[in-house]
Amino acid sequence: MTTLLRATWTRLLTNMRDPQIRRTVAYYMGGKLLGLGLLLSIMYWVIPTAVHAATGAATPTPEINAVNTVWTLVAAFLVFCMQVGFVMLEAGFARSRESVNILVEGIADTCICGILFWAWGFAFMFEPGNGFIGTQGFFLSGLPATYMGTGIPLLAFWVFQFAFADTASTITSGAMIGRCGFWGDILYSIGVTGFIYPIIGHWTWGPDGWLAMMNFKDFAGSTVVHSIGGAISLAGALALGPRLGRIFKRDGGGPPPAHDLILGAVGGLILWFGWYGFNPGSTLSALDTIGIGRVSFNTTLAACSAGLAALFYSYFRSKNKTWDLGLTVNGFLGGLVAITCPCYWVDPVGAFFIGIVAAFVVVLGLDLLEYLRIDDPIGAVPVHLFAGIWGTLSLGLFASGAYGAPTPTGADTSAVIKGLLYGGGVGQLGTQFIGSAVTVVATLAISLVLMYGLKYVGVLRVSKAGELEGLDLHEHGAVAYPEYALMGVVPSLTGHDDTTVAATPVMVED
Repeated sequence: MTTLLRATWTRLLTNMRDPQIRRTVAYYMGGKLLGLGLLLSIMYWVIPTAVHAATGAATPTPEINAVNTVWTLVAAFLVFCMQVGFVMLEAGFARSRESVNILVEGIADTCICGILFWAWGFAFMFEPGNGFIGTQGFFLSGLPATYMGTGIPLLAFWVFQFAFADTASTITSGAMIGRCGFWGDILYSIGVTGFIYPIIGHWTWGPDGWLAMMNFKDFAGSTVVHSIGGAISLAGALALGPRLGRIFKRDGGGPPPAHDLILGAVGGLILWFGWYGFNPGSTLSALDTIGIGRVSFNTTLAACSAGLAALFYSYFRSKNKTWDLGLTVNGFLGGLVAITCPCYWVDPVGAFFIGIVAAFVVVLGLDLLEYLRIDDPIGAVPVHLFAGIWGTLSLGLFASGAYGAPTPTGADTSAVIKGLLYGGGVGQLGTQFIGSAVTVVATLAISLVLMYGLKYVGVLRVSKAGELEGLDLHEHGAVAYPEYALMGVVPSLTGHDDTTVAATPVMVED
């Protein structure tokens, strides 16, 4: 026995001198210890929970639904990605000399929104108070760990709603590109994210909002996000007036060409991608699997039908029979805006026709603004305001009557919504009309006061010299493409980008 032990010990020492064997043993033992630690951890958490459930003891902390929380946060991250899409869309469809301004404004607007929505915006919008405004929970103080009955931690819900507020505020800049001073950007951003969006949004999405009490429905924000943002954008365009040298079609001109259609189209597609957080995420419930699938499908179908409708409409209305990229992008964006309100309550047929109508609303809306000599460089007003109104009304027409509302544990079909075309009468359509009209009129009225007030004090519009120089250089001291210069640049007053004597790119030496 002694000889056997001695031989075993000698073999062990010999093997341990081999680096390969030492590594193998270390990995093997490490894996065992890791597995044991994981098992003990599971036992530590699961056994007390099971005992607690069996005994029926009171839960000392609010119940959090982990699956729904992760779902909501992932959706929030997707919605936030829409900021990338917005700045790319706006920069691409605008002139090159205002690209940096668009990017800085988008970043500053996001930061302002985050601070104000934490300080009081969330309280105004989502906390109880009265039918018009929330009156508690400023700086998120004194609030429960979870929001209402969602089972989602308050801070996670805040992140999701912050992304929505940021979207509404970013929409505002679309019709104001190229001539709005940066101090004006900052001040109207404070007005939008700190007051207009959360207070008027409370009417529909607040726990005691007066429109919500009327059964006005806006699942993911055709009215609350897009119509509000679009109405503020329209107010800004009216207060600013057209860009210098902007000649409208009825006067023999037309919109300045986009400086980078590729950038703008990619931005539009990123927005489409972000909409899969915007609409399905608004269920706030990963357990409503059928509802999530339906919302995702309806979102996709409306965008597709709207994009094709705009594409073919642009072809048949053009003299040279060309396929217009800009109209196609704005077309599918209009379809996405329109389906945002009714996406949970309509069937695929409804989504298909909602998208088609949205495309015509956008294109005809662009024509209307051009006729009225309202300068909207990227089509923010038709896409967000006009298509948002249509989407809100479409619920009263196309709601199938088969779906109720999402809950933390799945769909509730005890109270369904049925539109006029499905035998539901005009009741819901009337409610949708009232909600949309009140929201748009109130937003537009308050926004006009805000914008004309900023114009009166001289901070809304940049100086004539600054506009001719370009906002990038005048406001930020930088240009988007510093490596290249166009020789013989002459500021344009024809409504188009800078006219050049020689269009040969020249490398600029530092």
